[in-house]
Amino acid sequence: MRNVTIAFLLVSPVQATTIAALGDSLTQGYGLAPEEGFVPQLQAWLETQGQSITVQNAGVSGDTSAGGLARLDWTLAPEVQGLIVTLGANDMLRGLDPAQTRANLETILQGAKAKHIPVLLIGIQAAGNYGPDYKAQFDAIYPDLAAQYHVLFAPGFFAPLLAKAPDPAALTQYLQPDGLHPSAQGVQVIVDGIGPFVLDLLKEIP
Repeated sequence: MRNVTIAFLLVSPVQATTIAALGDSLTQGYGLAPEEGFVPQLQAWLETQGQSITVQNAGVSGDTSAGGLARLDWTLAPEVQGLIVTLGANDMLRGLDPAQTRANLETILQGAKAKHIPVLLIGIQAAGNYGPDYKAQFDAIYPDLAAQYHVLFAPGFFAPLLAKAPDPAALTQYLQPDGLHPSAQGVQVIVDGIGPFVLDLLKEIP
């Protein structure tokens, strides 16, 4: 019987960890082939790091933080063990009140905490066209909430691109023609930068 048990353990497949990426078009992979988006490239990167993982794409193009909140319950399905949150870019583009964005993201973090699901919160920085006060209020949302709820924090979705190409002229090679969404090459740079934070998230999953 002991030998049978050992043999069963040896041939039984390792159960993949499942995490969900809750976001907007940046997560969904707007304008890219299915294999070129953030989620499939992230999953492939994690697999190169020896992870047995499924990354679910819970990105909806055009979604605001309110839309992400509305989808939280079904995103946190029973199999989901970790959550990546990348929301707020459309709030900023529409000039929505940062206080409302903060409230929506806070409720998302509270919902994940209630289910004991660890979170990686990815920051979004506001453009300067709404003025310095708006930018200061918006940019502060993410580090503030990460500290308050003790969740992992990646400073910015585009931070890896800005680190690689701080010159706006050089940055264009990593963006689609709309200047808002990363190209496949840009996603690769973003994943290389954000991937280590996701590895930290996986360490928090029991």
